[in-house]
Amino acid sequence: MDFNEYQQAAAKTAIYPQRMAVVYPTLGLAGETGEVAEKVKKTFRDNEGNFDDARREAIAAELGDVLWYLAMTARDLGYTFDEIAQMNVAKLASRKERAALHGNGDNR
Repeated sequence: MDFNEYQQAAAKTAIYPQRMAVVYPTLGLAGETGEVAEKVKKTFRDNEGNFDDARREAIAAELGDVLWYLAMTARDLGYTFDEIAQMNVAKLASRKERAALHGNGDNR
């Protein structure tokens, strides 16, 4: 499955009001990203930083949720994952070409 196929399949499970397009998945993306970070943090707090199979699987499940919300945010904005990936690679290539990979700011 490629990313566009995933995005199309995920969209079949998107149940939220159209008036909440972009907003709903963006808030979900923030929440699920926090859950990934929380599970990583607790791995260090409770398991000496050892990512055993159970912890890795739990984090992977949360990453799947992040992927779903990311897919729906992109879709609601009118982009396919392929387009988002191409835009990002072009941005990074431009930064590399200009020796601007390091630093801060979106427009470097």
